[in-house]
Amino acid sequence: MRRFGSHSARKNAGGFSMIEVLITIIVLAFGLLGFALLQTMNVRFVQSSNYRTQATNLAYDLLDQMRANRYQSAWYTGASFTSGSVTRAACSRDTGTVTITQNITRWQCQVVQALGEGASANVQNNNGRIRVDIAWGDQRWDKTNPDARTTFTAESQL
Repeated sequence: MRRFGSHSARKNAGGFSMIEVLITIIVLAFGLLGFALLQTMNVRFVQSSNYRTQATNLAYDLLDQMRANRYQSAWYTGASFTSGSVTRAACSRDTGTVTITQNITRWQCQVVQALGEGASANVQNNNGRIRVDIAWGDQRWDKTNPDARTTFTAESQL
């Protein structure tokens, strides 16, 4: 029995050429390179998001302390500090009876430990309207201005 066209079909199905394989490898390499860049940017944005979450929690922590000591809330304006004025090495945890001043010092240390020694805070009390500004350096991917500061602001009425 003779098969029609089997010899010519086998002759045309020779496999992939070297150029097709090279083009496939190049396309795959660019795809993997793009994925690696995406992962790098993702790590940066996750760290930035973590800093913002820490700043939010710290601002609300101070506001809650002020609500708990409503009649002495004016004392908490002393929680303001500038960049570099609080260092991690100077931080310690007080035990026993803790004063408002010790609470403020603990809070400042938490800000510096969470956001770095370049962090700063400004606390304002305007007739029971409280504003907490926390600033830190978070622009590591900005080549033109790597020291730009990000500020989180929380306001509340006591």
